[in-house]
This record gives sequence, structure tokens and C-alpha cells, in this order.
Amino acid sequence: MTRVLMIDENRKLSEAAGMQCFNHGIAVRMADTFCEGVRHLLETPVSLIILSSGLVHLPGVDLARLFDTVAPGVPVVVRVDAGQGMDEQVRFELHGFRVVSEPFDVLDLVAKAERPGRAAVTRPTAAAAAVEAACR
Repeated sequence: MTRVLMIDENRKLSEAAGMQCFNHGIAVRMADTFCEGVRHLLETPVSLIILSSGLVHLPGVDLARLFDTVAPGVPVVVRVDAGQGMDEQVRFELHGFRVVSEPFDVLDLVAKAERPGRAAVTRPTAAAAAVEAACR
């Protein structure tokens, strides 16, 4: 089963995107905070992660390292607000994240999640240290 994790503080946007995914038979797990989202990754394998840039307080390289440890091989899409500058988008793209801005096409993200692939298997031992470091 395809499963998307949405880590976003914008409840209205999350619910709308979640309903779109649900309507296409894709399970959605939602988190309001970055730490809550990372903890969900330790419990539930996912096929795609959608992350709000407003919740990220780590340098891009540390963020990439964290997701590689907690959910290796899972694509991460970073959502940036329409008002944020190009430098914010480039900051994430340089570290291998796909970047979308509001409004974004939920169906495009659904298609990305539906591509053949495996859901990541988490590495609890290695991930625990990464989560603790990120959620201080």
C-alpha cells in the first residue's frame, strides 16, 4: 500500500491534500510538527514525505542526513510558501529535495507516490539518535 506522510502546520492545506490522496486510495499520515512527523516515520513505513519548510530548523545537509537515516530511499518533497524567495527553494534543492510551492498540484504528488517502489524500512537503532538530535 502506498502511504504519504504530511508534516505540515497548515491544517487546511494538509486536510485538502489528505482528502485528495484518500480519494485516490493512498493512505495519509499527518503530523503538525517536525518531531511528531519523524516519530511517525519510526512507527510506519511510508512511500512519500511532504514537509513544510516552515517546520524545518536544521541545515539542509543535516535534514538530508536525518531522512536518509530514518527513512532511506523515501522521496521527500518540501513545500515552501509562495512568498518565500528563490534562495529558500534552492537551499532545499541543493540537498536533493524536490520543492513545491503553494498552490501545488496534489495529483502530481499522488502520482509520485503511486510510482512503483518500496516503502522504506526504518532503522530504529540508528534513527533513535537522529530523532533525539533533531528534536531537542
